Amino acid sequence: MAGIVAVFVKYNLVMAFIIIGAVMYVSGHISRLLGKKIAGSAIAIIIGLILAFVGGTITGEGAGGISKIPLFSGLGIMGGSMLRDYCIISTAFGAKISEIKKAGLAGIISLFMGVISAFIVGVVIAIMFGYNDVVSATTIGAGAVTFIVGPVTGAALGASSDVIALSIAAGVVKSILVMIITPLIAKQIGLNNSKSAMIYGGLMGTTSGVAAGLAATDARLIPYGAMTATFYTGTGCLLCPSVLFLITKAIIG
Repeated sequence: MAGIVAVFVKYNLVMAFIIIGAVMYVSGHISRLLGKKIAGSAIAIIIGLILAFVGGTITGEGAGGISKIPLFSGLGIMGGSMLRDYCIISTAFGAKISEIKKAGLAGIISLFMGVISAFIVGVVIAIMFGYNDVVSATTIGAGAVTFIVGPVTGAALGASSDVIALSIAAGVVKSILVMIITPLIAKQIGLNNSKSAMIYGGLMGTTSGVAAGLAATDARLIPYGAMTATFYTGTGCLLCPSVLFLITKAIIG
């Protein structure tokens, strides 16, 4: 048994694929038992969050979650930024130009609406919790846009490390919420075609959250939602430390 464990620790990425495969199998079975009212991918996301919490509790290192346990260290590689970004970029190759054109002006408007509305909510919450200085409020507001835009903005404005950490936390919470909520509200909001997926990606913005949520809804929609969500991150990185910062400074001083 010790020899088997040692092999899986050495080839940790193989172990990660086995774990993810088992989670997806169990999630699909649970979904079928529930009459497919909840997508298997949505259940898998919830199981993953539970495992991350349990792993963080056991190791006492919440940041690494279950990947801090040697046997499951491959999950840190599989779920790391490199493979995540590779998967997101690769989805764009599944998009059709003819479908992208259908979004047109609505897709562009959704980008700016998504960034600005998320930023405003983040700034308001920051002020409510006592972060009244313009740099801190802007950084946390940018974190509400995405957990990438937050630290980029904080670094540009010279925010303190604890404020940057809060901005990342705000973005992570948003990402998790989008992952879970997307498949539950898809029918109600008409999220069933490429145009609506692009607009949804532009409004929500969190690339990982949108991609995972659409995977639980309809895998064919992932390229379109992920594409506008990626542009959303870039738009946020441009607007938050510049235009939105100046507007916030003019309002709260």
